[in-house]
Amino acid sequence: MKRSLQFLFTSACLFFTAGPVSMQAQPVMDQATILEKMRLANAYFMNKWPDVGKRIVTDKERSSSIWTRAVYYEGLMALHAVDPRPEYYDYALRWAEFHKWDLRDGDTYTRNADNQCAGQTYIDLYLIDPKPERIKHIKASVDSMMKTSKVDDWSWIDAIQMAMPIFAQLGVIYKDEAYFERMYEMYAFTREKHGTNGLFNKKDGLWWRDADFDPPYVEPNGEDCYWSRGNGWVLMALVRVLDVIPADAPHRKVYVSDFKRMAKALAKIQRTDGFWNVSLHDPAHFGGRETSGTAMFVYGMAWGVNNGILKESKYQPVIVKGWNAMVKEALHSNGFLGYMQSTGKEPLAGQPLSHDKVPDFEDYGLGAFLLAGSEVYKMKRK
Repeated sequence: MKRSLQFLFTSACLFFTAGPVSMQAQPVMDQATILEKMRLANAYFMNKWPDVGKRIVTDKERSSSIWTRAVYYEGLMALHAVDPRPEYYDYALRWAEFHKWDLRDGDTYTRNADNQCAGQTYIDLYLIDPKPERIKHIKASVDSMMKTSKVDDWSWIDAIQMAMPIFAQLGVIYKDEAYFERMYEMYAFTREKHGTNGLFNKKDGLWWRDADFDPPYVEPNGEDCYWSRGNGWVLMALVRVLDVIPADAPHRKVYVSDFKRMAKALAKIQRTDGFWNVSLHDPAHFGGRETSGTAMFVYGMAWGVNNGILKESKYQPVIVKGWNAMVKEALHSNGFLGYMQSTGKEPLAGQPLSHDKVPDFEDYGLGAFLLAGSEVYKMKRK
């Protein structure tokens, strides 16, 4: 891959900042403080949206079961797992019941991963109280896909996070490896066949968001376009799949290998302030702090350390630096999260960012922040 002198210099600076950081590592925040920050951010959102069924209005009206809100509930369930307050469960339950445990706008048989994302929380709620109606619709949706031979649905990498964990969850619940096989077939198609030669660049350990960003598309510095949040979605998906499938599940080694390759690539390009840039290989292209991708990377790496997949001595300093940066620089005293990029598909979406700018949706970034906090909370204290 082409490497500009500017990028080589920047990467070297970032690498040597990340490398020695273990010698002067920031301490892991105490658990009480982590919970305090998570509760603060979550309370801001729950107070702003007391009506779980209220339609979301930005450029148009959308159901509150869309993917952005579904990702928030993934984070809420992670918060509930470490801080089991009844109001968290009740808030998620009321949302699921409002939508009758169905997918976006009642379209049970959608193949659109974005519209299936709500199923992840439905399944989490089912695991707490296994009532069949809770997973009836999401199972029907996935089963309808598996009745066909089509495996090319995930043509954009965000889709991997929206739907792949659902296949893993259903495979575990029903002890049916057919879900694992179809999940792999769809992941492999995205990884190896979408675009020119697949969307995963094994050499760089990062993903192009979709075929629009395949080479010869480049960023202003001549580098490939690796969008921060797009790569965050994949890292999140791999975590959520690996967290539930058995140790001997088919293709697990592929997921672990991809996860480790991504983590290694991401650790090298962390900003000196703890955040990641929206353009991972062009720090000057809309450079600056960005919270959603940072939260996803912190979540993924913290899970990797907690589960013995990533080396603690190498990754814990990166994780702690990222978490502390979000808490100190992005989290407001009222719980609002700043430096959050709006919805989109590339670095320029929603620019410019700032500490005070409100993104078009405040939910999915918060979900990632809560997921990150839930794993940092579990980390060893020294």
